Amino acid sequence: RRPIASRALGTLPALTAAILLLAGSVMTGFILSGPFGAVLLIYVVINLVYSFWLKEVVIIDVMAIASGFVLRAVAGAMIIGVEISHWLIMCTILLSLFLALCKRRQELESLERAHEHRLILKEYSLDYIDQMINVVTPSTLLMYILYSVSPEVQMKLGTGHLYLTVPFVLYGIFRYLYLVHQKGGGGSPTTTLLTDRPLLICVGLWTMTVVVLLYGVGPASG
Repeated sequence: RRPIASRALGTLPALTAAILLLAGSVMTGFILSGPFGAVLLIYVVINLVYSFWLKEVVIIDVMAIASGFVLRAVAGAMIIGVEISHWLIMCTILLSLFLALCKRRQELESLERAHEHRLILKEYSLDYIDQMINVVTPSTLLMYILYSVSPEVQMKLGTGHLYLTVPFVLYGIFRYLYLVHQKGGGGSPTTTLLTDRPLLICVGLWTMTVVVLLYGVGPASG
């Protein structure tokens, strides 16, 4: 049972606790690292604005959802001390838009009379969302390919063979689209990834290939 819905916890105590937890989280973030705290603060602000306004603004609502994925990735890289390049940020932005659009599509497809559940959904149609997915999907793949062959990335990582991971990315995108269009998946990207064996195998093979390229193969000659 939900504490607030069941009135086991009053609205005011719940709101007070939420504010204190958010403030404490942001303060802890700044203590760990200034930039990390700033990213965390931006994440909290975007979520609050989304909850009260952006979720009802067509297109911006999807971009706001995608920004959450991006900020979590950036924050994760900061906290473990890994420098994130502009290439990876762009790849993350496009992949996040892809996942957010697939999530919106699943919501629209799975809910009967969806616009009665969420008013913003009446602004979308499956055809329109599919057109946006058709724009973002090749953009995501192209950005990853450019990242993998970038001289800057090759010099930084010490390998010119990162392009060998492109087939795994291509399969992963195709597999995810299959799950969205044929199996009604995509409502929860995390659940979709963790419950689909072919996707898990693809991610595992991509990871192993990257490790081998970084630590077992030298830079490309010529």
